Amino acid sequence: MPEGPSIVILKEAVAAFKRKKVLQVSGNSKQDIQRLANKTIIDFKSWGKHFLICFKGFTVRIHFLLFGSYTINERKQTAPRLRLQFSNGEISFYSCSLKIIEEALDDVYDWSADVMADDWSAAKAKKKLKAHPDMLVCDALLNQDIFAGSGNIIKNEVLYRIKVHPKSLVGALPAKQLNDMVREARAYAFDFLEWKKKYELKKHWLAHTKKICHRCDLPIIKEYLGKTNRRTFYCDNCQVLYT
Repeated sequence: MPEGPSIVILKEAVAAFKRKKVLQVSGNSKQDIQRLANKTIIDFKSWGKHFLICFKGFTVRIHFLLFGSYTINERKQTAPRLRLQFSNGEISFYSCSLKIIEEALDDVYDWSADVMADDWSAAKAKKKLKAHPDMLVCDALLNQDIFAGSGNIIKNEVLYRIKVHPKSLVGALPAKQLNDMVREARAYAFDFLEWKKKYELKKHWLAHTKKICHRCDLPIIKEYLGKTNRRTFYCDNCQVLYT
């Protein structure tokens, strides 16, 4: 599943189609995608893991789920969920969820929750966390209402960076660790963005998919944890459990 930084990269990659008219629409989506034909794209936006194609009066939301993908000026053999053709190229989206949003985006999205956004608010994130003291930190970092755009890689790497065990309870975290988690969720997202653009993201992983803790030289544990039952990699020695 693409995390927030990957959606930002997509937004930048399709900038050439901004203010372009959609000349042809195709795809197997059950949504009324033909209403996009002959409409001009006003803007591209991102919120967390959502890619937003903005038209006058409505927005198309793309969510890539677990296996979604896209191509720009290229085609896969499989049928796209949505393909938009312009005078200067085309975008195709595959195996994704598509929804048409009729409301104003400011009424739908809390931009301050997006870890990649200029409007990101650490203070609001901490307030939301304190409202869920019994939540596991591994679930908190995947909660899109708190950390929109944070995914499994960010979760694992942030908890390893701040030396917090994934089974820790949010309400048991000392103030320093709570602040560290909020700060590093955003900091790692921008490191992710930089490394992804350089095609070197995996080279910088310290915990995610790793076998040995580079700090302790002990085995990294792999478990499926939390309400989402996602893969979690951690060191039982240097990541402190707070309960």
